[in-house]
Amino acid sequence: MPTEVSRDQVLAFRWHAHQLDRAPGSAADAADCDVLDLGVQNTGPDGAAWALRLRGAPPARGDELALAWTLRGAPHCYRRVDLRQVAVATAPLSEADAAKRIFDANRPLKAAGIPTLDALRAVAAEMRDIVREPTVKGAMSTELADRMSEPYLRFCKPCNAIHLYEMPFRLAALQAGLELQPDTSPPVLERIPGWRAKPYSRPGTDADPRFDVIRGYLRFFGPSEPKALAAYIDAPVKDVKAHWPEDAVDVTVDGATRSILADDLGALLESPRDGSVRLLGPFDPYLQLKDRELLVPDEAGRKALWPTLGRPGAVAVGGELVGQWRPRTTGKKLAIELTPWQSISKAVHAAVEDQAEALAEFRGVGFAGLRTP
Repeated sequence: MPTEVSRDQVLAFRWHAHQLDRAPGSAADAADCDVLDLGVQNTGPDGAAWALRLRGAPPARGDELALAWTLRGAPHCYRRVDLRQVAVATAPLSEADAAKRIFDANRPLKAAGIPTLDALRAVAAEMRDIVREPTVKGAMSTELADRMSEPYLRFCKPCNAIHLYEMPFRLAALQAGLELQPDTSPPVLERIPGWRAKPYSRPGTDADPRFDVIRGYLRFFGPSEPKALAAYIDAPVKDVKAHWPEDAVDVTVDGATRSILADDLGALLESPRDGSVRLLGPFDPYLQLKDRELLVPDEAGRKALWPTLGRPGAVAVGGELVGQWRPRTTGKKLAIELTPWQSISKAVHAAVEDQAEALAEFRGVGFAGLRTP
């Protein structure tokens, strides 16, 4: 019979796996955060830098970190030394997986008889050739549209122009040896120094275990199951099941069978509940899981935290979400609008205020206090 574990045990395990229980400044450097193995999404004004700071990391020095479009086509932060391994780990698991990851862009390719991986290789080759010096995304897009044939292109109503489909553009960039310049809007792409790997020369199934996305999801969001993991990487469930780790063991969470890596079972059973308070950014890795019902059992809370547009941040206490927050900026002052989902103690309220003041300092502005809507 699978071991039974409680929701509290799962949240405690995930909180500890994400290193959100570490004290501020306790990490040796910005690269000293385990979740960088899986990637930290860099979306929003605070992005990956705030997520790493919440995990005890100091500001990055020099070029120890790098930014690339990877999972779900989103910009993610990684250790620079890991980029080649990341390119393998985030590559499709199969031809069918590649087709699913690019969504509607695959229809014209399929109609034209062009295999998806061949198409992505062609896009990556052209992107590599175009970017000989830092190149703004718009300029890259215009050049690609001139080089690629009709099955690769679509009409963009907002721009009133012909562009490459967005997902092939984004997913091929790292395979082409291209990274994103930090803090550029619109994005600027540039070559990764010393890159020699050929695009899509190795599938995601060749990934080093440390960077393998399926294993990584179980490390940070376990216990879980193939459907949730497939949604996380936009892959077919069939592919995820085919490459499910052999060392995964089953447990039961609220009556449902889920899997955890065998080496993590002890931590799942023994991780203590921690009382640390964190203001998680809207796209913090802790919130990127796909079994949202476990993290936020209340449907109204899920709708509030994950709307289609304009996500708020989350207030977390030792893995449990107790509310949401939004920044309110006036001039050079930052106030935090706090919406508790439940009654919070004076100690938690004081800790939230400390976190909000730290966020203001992180943004380089004054702190104007907490507000309620």
